Amino acid sequence: MTNTAASAGTWKLGDLTVNRIGFGAMRLTGRAAFTSGGGADRERSISVLRRAVELGVDHIDTAAYYFSPRLSANELINRALAPYPDDLVIATKVWPARNPSGEWWWATPSQLRGQVEENLRQLGRGHLDIVNLRVPPSAKAGSIADHFGALSELRDAGLIRHLGVSNVTPAQLAEAQAIAPVVCVQNPFGIGSASGQRELLRSCGEQGIAFVPFFAIAGAGREAGAGGGEHETVLAVARAHEATPAQVRLAWTLRQGPHVLAIPGTGDPGHLAENVAAGTLTLSDADLDSLRSIG
Repeated sequence: MTNTAASAGTWKLGDLTVNRIGFGAMRLTGRAAFTSGGGADRERSISVLRRAVELGVDHIDTAAYYFSPRLSANELINRALAPYPDDLVIATKVWPARNPSGEWWWATPSQLRGQVEENLRQLGRGHLDIVNLRVPPSAKAGSIADHFGALSELRDAGLIRHLGVSNVTPAQLAEAQAIAPVVCVQNPFGIGSASGQRELLRSCGEQGIAFVPFFAIAGAGREAGAGGGEHETVLAVARAHEATPAQVRLAWTLRQGPHVLAIPGTGDPGHLAENVAAGTLTLSDADLDSLRSIG
């Protein structure tokens, strides 16, 4: 029997119900994200996307700045999945951007419409299901009201269905909530994360907001992916369950609350099946206690 993304249950992003195991598109253009080398195979990436949907994935996270010299994640999604299934939810991110040479720049509030329209064009859609305002490091402690307000206007204009925020502090989340409803928060989170992120996760649950962590598998490896030096406690739990360390990390993530979603990314069909199967992995209280001790 094939495991599917439905095995971990569902959550509502506004009025959109999704399976809690989704898919992150960052690695579709190559394992080493945002670099000039290590490009992915186009047809393989397309097949991974199609297989993800076959396995019940109905929530894909992407961004216009996910591209390599030869491949664009948004255009791969369009090529693989259009015409889109009615229940497929695509979330994207704006504020950061990269020019054709790969150099980063950050949009002003008035430039966000152009970024939204770029995503619409690449994905071939009339509106975007979810747009997350991704806060850059330079604004980590500042106000996001002007940028989020601009997105709220685009929502009112019908270009966006729901809004989210990414890489935010609790104060920035509250600031956004005062402007327009927030359906999800995307922040880095995984085994060993700081207590502040756990508090934000808990607060999101109390407000009915989805918490959608990134780097749940990669951890400190971030964009480069998980390294070869996995923590011995994670390895021990994986051995006990005949699972992979990545599956343990995903199962742990999903156990943090019913409002916590997972968006693991991969360009490998084998890893895709393993990630989806993590929804069936049941960690014991003893497992959770040992994993909680990782700091």
